[in-house]
Amino acid sequence: MRPSRSRIGVVVLFGVMTLTLTALAFPAVLGLEKADGGQDRVIASTKFGPLTEADRDFVVKVRAAGLWEYPLGEIVRERGTTKEMKTAGEHLIVGHAGLDAMCREISPELGITLPNRASPQQEDFVATVDAKTGKEFDSSAVNIMRVTHGQIFPAIAKIRASTKNTLVRQLADLANDTVLDHITVLEKTGMVEYDEVTFKQTGPAKLPRDRVTPPPPGPGEQVLVLKPRPDLNVNTASPTPTPSPAAN
Repeated sequence: MRPSRSRIGVVVLFGVMTLTLTALAFPAVLGLEKADGGQDRVIASTKFGPLTEADRDFVVKVRAAGLWEYPLGEIVRERGTTKEMKTAGEHLIVGHAGLDAMCREISPELGITLPNRASPQQEDFVATVDAKTGKEFDSSAVNIMRVTHGQIFPAIAKIRASTKNTLVRQLADLANDTVLDHITVLEKTGMVEYDEVTFKQTGPAKLPRDRVTPPPPGPGEQVLVLKPRPDLNVNTASPTPTPSPAAN
C-alpha cells in the first residue's frame, strides 16, 4: 500500500512551532543533480561564525533526511521480520528525532528556513519500501537506506572539516555519530548487498531538480516536529562498526 502524505507527515508530529520566514533564500537544489553549495561563499554573518551556502544546505539536508527516514523507521519497527530489522527501525526513529531537534534549535539562530516535507524522491523511497512485504520489505528498506547513508557520510566529514560556524559544526558532530550508528545497525541485519550499494553510492542517477528538492514551506506554515521517543531505549552514540563480510 502506497503511504499517503498524511501518513508520512502527520505520524511524525509532536506539537508545532511557528515558522518565521527569513531573508535567506531556500536552497534551490538539495539532491543528486547538483553538488553542495560553495563553502567559500558566505551568505550571512552570525555570532556563531560565518554561514556559507554549503553550511545552509547541510542543515536543510539533515532536516529533510529526517522527514522520510523517521517515518520509514516507524514502518520498519512495525513490519520488520527480524529483531535486527526492528532494532534498525528504532535507531532511525531516535537518531532522526535528535537531529531534528538540533536543526530546529539552530535554524532560527542562523536564519535558515527548514522544509516541512521530504523531496519527491525521498517520499518515493518510503512508498517503495512500504509496498513490499516479508523479506523483500526488509531487503528493500536496508539497501535503500544503506545507499543514502553512505552518500551523506562523506558530506558530513567535508562540512565538519571546513565550516567556521560553531552551530553547524555541532550539528555535523551529531550527524556523524548518528549516521555511523545507522550504517552499523543496517549492516547488522545481514541484508546489505555491498556491490550494489557501492555502485549506487558512487554513481547516483541524475534526476530532475524538482525530484530531489524538498519543497519550501508556505508563508506562515508551521514547522513539523519529529516526535521524541524516550520510550525507546536506544544508544546511538559512537557505535563500533561491524566489519563487512568482504573484509573477513
